[in-house]
Amino acid sequence: MPRFDRKTLMEKFQDMKRRRVPIVGGGAGTGLSAKCEEEGGIDLIVIYNSGRYRMAGRGSLSGILAYGNANDIVMEMAREVLPVTKRTPVLAGVNGTDPFCIFDKFLDDLKALGFSGIQNFPTVGLIDGILRANLEETGMSYGQEVDLIRLARSKDMLTTPYVFNAGEAEAMAKAGADII
Repeated sequence: MPRFDRKTLMEKFQDMKRRRVPIVGGGAGTGLSAKCEEEGGIDLIVIYNSGRYRMAGRGSLSGILAYGNANDIVMEMAREVLPVTKRTPVLAGVNGTDPFCIFDKFLDDLKALGFSGIQNFPTVGLIDGILRANLEETGMSYGQEVDLIRLARSKDMLTTPYVFNAGEAEAMAKAGADII
């Protein structure tokens, strides 16, 4: 069971939207940064592989390169971050193009650990040009990330995907994304 259910979170965020209160989310690379974010009143905490690299003094874009399995890293980070967050929903950055991941089970595992939702990170949306075309042609596509968001939504997880253009925003909205 996620610590915070999607319905309750969406009611809270819709109320904030009506009152014109910004919804603030931030990444946490360690339990300490998550605790500090929570004490500062952040609305959402996201953990993804880039946070691990940032805490090691590397740039965020390390997260899109093959230095480690992004989904495994998030699971490792969960043990550090989830136990110390008490009042703030935590989302997992999930690599939706991971060819070795069984996403139906993986999302269930994330929920069981206490994650309230997901984002699509690392994302091929950050890549363009020839490399992006080659990724799309070889089955590592943004469409897989859309499918991941659709699956997470069907499991009643909060979904806050990254989008980079109007077409991707439309695809994610049709997949049921909660916050774009």
